[in-house]
Amino acid sequence: MLELLWLPFTIDFMQQALITAVFLSIAAAVLSCFLVLRGWALMGDAISHAVLPGIVLAYAAGVPVVIGAFIAGMFCTIATGFMTEHSRLKEDTVMGIVFSGMFALGVVLFSFFAIDVHLHEILFGDILGLTWRDVWQTGVVALVCVSLVWFRRKDLIIHSFDPQHAKAIGLPVKALHYGLLILLSIVIVTALKVVGIILVIALLIAPGAIGYMMTDRFDTMLVYAVGSAVVASVTGIVLSFVLDSAPAPTIVLMLMVIFISVFLFAPVHGLIRSKRRARMPAPGLEST
Repeated sequence: MLELLWLPFTIDFMQQALITAVFLSIAAAVLSCFLVLRGWALMGDAISHAVLPGIVLAYAAGVPVVIGAFIAGMFCTIATGFMTEHSRLKEDTVMGIVFSGMFALGVVLFSFFAIDVHLHEILFGDILGLTWRDVWQTGVVALVCVSLVWFRRKDLIIHSFDPQHAKAIGLPVKALHYGLLILLSIVIVTALKVVGIILVIALLIAPGAIGYMMTDRFDTMLVYAVGSAVVASVTGIVLSFVLDSAPAPTIVLMLMVIFISVFLFAPVHGLIRSKRRARMPAPGLEST
C-alpha cells in the first residue's frame, strides 16, 4: 500500500501536477484569507465564471488563453464596481447579474465557435496534462502574489476590516481594492488549467474559512489556510491516482473534509468547543 501511495511522486506527469497544485494552493490560500475577511466569496465566484467568454474568444482568435481570461475577469471587476457606485443596487446583486451574464455569454460563444478544446477541460481543469512550463509559470505567479500581499499585508488587513478607517488614515483605498482584484483575477486565470472554472472557487474560499475558524490572529490564519490548501492538494492528487478518480474534484473533496473537521473540532471556534463553553457556568456562579 505504501508503494502505491509513493508511486505518484516518481512519475513525471504526477510530479508536475503535484508541484503545480502546491504553488497554486499557496497563492489561492493567501488571497482566500482576505476574501473571507472582506466577505468577497461571491466576487471570487463571479470572476471565475466571468472569464469563460474571454477564454473562448482567445481560443478563436489564436491568442494565449491567459490574455482573454484576464481581460474578461478585469471587465467583470470594473463593471461590477462601476454599476455598484452608480446605482442603488448592492454589490452582491450586481455581481450575480454580471457573472451569470458573462458565463452565459461564454457558453453561447463556445457553441458558436468551433474551438479545439473540450468544455469539460475549461470547467474542471486538466491538471494531469500540464507541462514543466505550466509548473514554472504557476510558481512565478504564486511568488509574485505572495510577495505583493506580504509587502502590503498591514494595509490590506486594515482595508479588509474597516475600509472607512483605511480611507480616513490616508491609505490608497481604491488602489488596494483593485490591486487585490487584479491579483485575484491572475490567480483564477492561473488556476483554470489546474482545477477549472467550477472548482477554483473552493481553493479561493475554503482555506481562508478553515484558518478563520482556527484562530483569531491573522498571521496564524495565513499559516492554517496555506497548510490546509497544500495538504488537501497533495492528498487529493495522490488519492485520485490510487482511486482512479478526477484530481480536481478530489482536491476539493479533501478541502471539504478538512473544513468539516475544523468546523466541528476547532479549538477556538469549533462547534463542539462553542457548545461546551455555552454549557459552562458563568465565573463566580455555582451550578445547581
